[in-house]
Amino acid sequence: MKQLWAPWRIDYILGPKPDECVFCLPKGTEEDAGRLVLHRGQASFVIMNKFPYNNGHLMVCPYRHVMALENLTEDESREIMELLQRCATILKRHFNCQGINVGLNQGEAAGAGIREHLHFHLVPRWNGDSSFMAVLDEVRTLPEHLSRTYAELLPYFRASGSCAPGNGSPERQPAQ
Repeated sequence: MKQLWAPWRIDYILGPKPDECVFCLPKGTEEDAGRLVLHRGQASFVIMNKFPYNNGHLMVCPYRHVMALENLTEDESREIMELLQRCATILKRHFNCQGINVGLNQGEAAGAGIREHLHFHLVPRWNGDSSFMAVLDEVRTLPEHLSRTYAELLPYFRASGSCAPGNGSPERQPAQ
């Protein structure tokens, strides 16, 4: 897959590769913006994908370093599903997407890039979002920089309560 413009990838390409799991987060929140963490729950968290398939590509992960779905605790399973639902609501509301791919690649054979730590993907989709680009040359375009998307999504996760209309969630603001 080719990217037309993805300046944030150079840090990954040229930078040192982490020895530790990228989904095993430190307890403090001082590094959350740099790691693109949008929300921390009791058993799981929401993070933006630094190498997204589309704008707004989010991931929901348990804190615990677990690699199989069947090894999640009831609390982890419950919170992950709640966060997947909340993320879907936020993505629809903010991006006005017409669909969302929600998925889990469990194990290397299933396509998991980081197989050791379970993580669920949410990718907003629009009719014709890749148009002819993906058909002709497997190219995807990202119209917004990650840092801007992070800044725009963060208030939704900071709002208290659910993300249903009228429950304290911010409305979509036009780009400046």
